[in-house]
Parts: sequence; C-alpha cells; structure tokens
Amino acid sequence: MGMTATLSRTTSHGGASHGSAQTPDSHDFPTRPYDLVKEFVIALVVVALLTIGLAAAFSSPDEKAVTMTTWAAAAPSDVIATAAGELAGTTTSAGYGPPYNSAADGQKLGPFSLQKWAGVRIPVDSANDLVLAPLRMVPGDSGLTATLATWDAAPADTQTAWATAYVTALAAAPDGDPTKVAKGTYGPVPQIASRFLSLAQSGGLEGALTQSGTFYGSDATRSLLLLADGAFLEDQARARSLGGDQWGMMNETGNYPGQPWMWLYTFWYQVPPFATSDNADAQVWGLMMLLTLALLLAPFIPGVRSLPRLIPIHRLVWRDYYRDHPRQ
Repeated sequence: MGMTATLSRTTSHGGASHGSAQTPDSHDFPTRPYDLVKEFVIALVVVALLTIGLAAAFSSPDEKAVTMTTWAAAAPSDVIATAAGELAGTTTSAGYGPPYNSAADGQKLGPFSLQKWAGVRIPVDSANDLVLAPLRMVPGDSGLTATLATWDAAPADTQTAWATAYVTALAAAPDGDPTKVAKGTYGPVPQIASRFLSLAQSGGLEGALTQSGTFYGSDATRSLLLLADGAFLEDQARARSLGGDQWGMMNETGNYPGQPWMWLYTFWYQVPPFATSDNADAQVWGLMMLLTLALLLAPFIPGVRSLPRLIPIHRLVWRDYYRDHPRQ
C-alpha cells in the first residue's frame, strides 16, 4: 500500500518521470543512421567522374609555351635580327631603364620617376647577357671562339657601328632574309647572329638563359626579355587578340571571357590620354590606386555614403527580410 502510493506520486513529463534520469537511448526528436564515410566516398567519386568527364569533353584551350626552339624554327630571320639588335643596343630591353639598366628613366607619374626611384634591381646587359654569354658557354667550337675574340678586341664604338649597320641592312633586305643582306662593314656580327640562331635551334639557348646561379635553372627573366625584344612573340599574341590595343587579357587563350575581373584595369589603356601615352603603365596604376582609395573611403565621403539610402537597391535584394521585419 505504501509502496504503491509512493510510485503513484510520480508524474509523466515529456515521456520521462520526474525524479528519474533519462536513459541514454531516449530522445525528444526522430533519428536515423548516417554513414559519414560512405557519403564522403560517394561525393568524392561523383566529383572525380564529373571532373574527368568535363575535362574530356571540353579540354583546356591552353596554348603551348613559346620557347627559343619554337621561335628559331618558326622565325629564324627574327632571331638573327633580334640578336643583332641586342648587340647594337636598339632593342626594347637595351633601352628600357630600371629595373634592368640605366639607359632611361622609365615610367613616370607626373613629375615622379617611379622606376628610377626603384633603381636597377635586376641588372641585365642585353648584348652580353642575352647573346654573348650564352655563346661563350658553347664548348669545343674554335670558330665561334675566334669570332667572339674578334668582337671582344674591338672598341665599344666599333662594336656598336658594326651591329647598327647590320641591323639597318637586315631591315632593308627582302623579307629581312639574312642571306639577302647587302655587302657592308659588319665585322663579326653576321657570324655571331648565325651561331646564335644555331644555338637556339639546338635547344641550348633556353638552358643558358634560365640559369639562376642555383642547381635548378628557374630564372626566366632573360629568356622573357629576349622573346619580348623580337617580333615573333608579339605576332603570336596579336593573332590571338591579346595585343595591348585589342582588349585581350585571359588566363587561357581562346577561352572567352578569360579574366573578366581585369576589364577595369585594361579598359583605361584603350582610351585617351592613356592609349597614346608613353607612361600609360604608371598613369593607369596611379588611377587605379586612386579609385581603390575612393572605394575604401566611400563610407566617409559625404554624398557618396548616402547613395544606398537614396537609391535603396539593397531593399529590393533583401525584400524578404524587410517584409518580415518592417520598420517600427
């Protein structure tokens, strides 16, 4: 009787009695078994199959890299003309200025010479580093050694005169063909340029230019400068609408639209005064820094900071929220 009364005083609440602990198997909500490992494996397999399938169907439009070997095979006359230009000091890299040399002040932003301030941080002697030094690495070629000795023995003015005369003669030759160059006083420049072409065709020039003083040759600065000094690389870029005046900028050539987030930066190169300015790089950079600063300071600029209130586009985007949370 007493025990019955004691048990009858317990009351039910939520499926459990007061004064008694919930068992580990009791729940207030429905459950079901879940295998996380199985779900992960399924997701991994599905993603892998989709990746492989889409890659097989659409592939990648990446173009093959332009190397010294492909350049020499496709445009041998351009290789010879570029080598002669490096010796004459008439190429873009030879007269670029900082960070490669002191031949020019470089890009300016108003009265400020930004490149000159930075200084020559990657010294490159175009004639020696891009042409003569790679040729000096060719072993067992007595003829080449004698040709380079003739060049080294001449005064600097004579070297420049030889190379300049040969550059001029190449430009006047039909199709720039070295075999059709008129006779003149060119010194050893034609032989140097010809051996330079042979080195490029053999594949040895690539390794000679990318040496970085370490076991792994990973410094592509000189090879890129040499390619940019020639006409072949620019011709390849323009053929794919990647020229500076063609609005071309993309990660994967031929894959529209490429880098759409770069449009604001490249846009300014297409309009005056940037389109015709020799200091367009510095000017566009300065303008973008100004626009970036204006974006950062937008919350503090009177009038600009009021635009969201005057043009409440955000209320249209978040209309569900504002409908559920009306203003008091």
